[in-house]
Amino acid sequence: MKKIAALGLGFLLLATFAPSARAAPDPALVKTTGGVVRGVVGPAGQMFQGIPYAAAGRFAAPRPTAWSGVLDATKPGKVCAQSRSYPIGKPSTDEDCLNLNVTVPAGQRAKRPVIVWIHGGSLMIGMGDLYGPERLAAGGAVVVSINYRLGVTSFLAHPALKESGGLALHDQRAALRWVRDNIAAFGGDPGNVTLMGQSGGGYAVCGQLASPASAGLFHRAIVQSAPCLTPGNASRNKAAAEADSEQVIKDVGCATVADVAACLRAVPIDVLLTAYGTQREPRPMSGTATLPLPVEQAFRTGRFNRVPVLVGVNRDEENGRIIGQELGAGKPMADEEYEPAVRAQFRKDADAVLKRYPLGDSAGQTLAKVRTDSGWAVPSLDTARTLSRWTPTRMYEFAEQDTPWYAGMPMPSFPVAAQHMAELPYLFDLALFEQLSASQARLAERLIGAWTRFAAEGDPNGGGESVWPRLCDNRGPAGWHVQSLTSGTWRRADFVKDHQYRFWHRING
Repeated sequence: MKKIAALGLGFLLLATFAPSARAAPDPALVKTTGGVVRGVVGPAGQMFQGIPYAAAGRFAAPRPTAWSGVLDATKPGKVCAQSRSYPIGKPSTDEDCLNLNVTVPAGQRAKRPVIVWIHGGSLMIGMGDLYGPERLAAGGAVVVSINYRLGVTSFLAHPALKESGGLALHDQRAALRWVRDNIAAFGGDPGNVTLMGQSGGGYAVCGQLASPASAGLFHRAIVQSAPCLTPGNASRNKAAAEADSEQVIKDVGCATVADVAACLRAVPIDVLLTAYGTQREPRPMSGTATLPLPVEQAFRTGRFNRVPVLVGVNRDEENGRIIGQELGAGKPMADEEYEPAVRAQFRKDADAVLKRYPLGDSAGQTLAKVRTDSGWAVPSLDTARTLSRWTPTRMYEFAEQDTPWYAGMPMPSFPVAAQHMAELPYLFDLALFEQLSASQARLAERLIGAWTRFAAEGDPNGGGESVWPRLCDNRGPAGWHVQSLTSGTWRRADFVKDHQYRFWHRING
């Protein structure tokens, strides 16, 4: 009996201290509703790329998709069909392109906040994997970037195309449903999702805010450089959408056939892309079941998904556009070109604009200031003010003047400062831009801290920064707090004065 007891004790000790017979789960493998994916695991965390979140035929709404076996998620997926026109795009004729990327920071922790990034590019070009998310994820969030249909494949509108006219929003919504159903397997919290976008992606975020079909799929929103309250900026009505598509449908030979939809689905994709061109800025069609109201009307009437919102604009948005025109022309804008440019844009109000904005040291820089104030800063404040009447809203102005320029591009004739996209290399790793200096990298850490705190709690405050109050709308301009984000101390911007807010409201009636 003693021998048997000793033998039993030996087995007990062996079971207690010997290595487990069951192998530890492979962190590179994750099971999703569509199937198993294999990503990459490194010191910074896990990365999964090119995961299909839906499938869709041409001009049709997305539907769930699945695969057998283990999907290789170690490299980016296909880029959605687009023509090349800017460095942020990539020529593609792929229509089977609804895929996403998931980046998980290192460390064992469940229920991390989730940031879903919608890339910009005027809703015409771009891809999610361009924006390296490792630094943003290291701030403590699971970061998801998505590819969605663009340009003609999303926005072509005709009565025969029952689901088209705004398929980008449908695709983004399908990606959000995928996040809801799968992100917990990656350590993310499906109950704490922040939808974040810049420029065209920011307008898409506004579209999701205004869409009742997106209710509950995200819990906070970040809108960067997208003044959505301006009519036509974030959506357009059915008549405008169909009018914009009419010539394209004629040009590809489908206007007079009996079955327009079948004809358009048969046209080679390169022919559609060529007919659509590269100079449009399409927007989702309102008056539909998923976007019943124009975005600006939904905001004004409070009929939108009321989640905490962070709205921002760059102090010198138009600098990049003017500098791009100067580089294309091979010379700076001449002084004598300034007044005609103002008169062409503002017509009856040109005298008042010229008096308020006299020609400075640089014609290009002065024109950029006029266009930034009128087209970006003032309507961005209006957007934030309108949202603040219904939901917790904070606003920022990215105002840093020492920002990286595009890598390999000729130096501009005046400082780029806080141009359009200038904040992006602080939030993402972007090879488009020069490498961040040491001081720029410190500002990047601060911005990522604020963004990830907002994603976690709906409040960017903390990290030793100055207090960042909500944008109040009950005390007039004295109560409108816009936080100025620079490499120095963050403080309230004198936004109304700096951007001639009252002047532009008088001009616009």
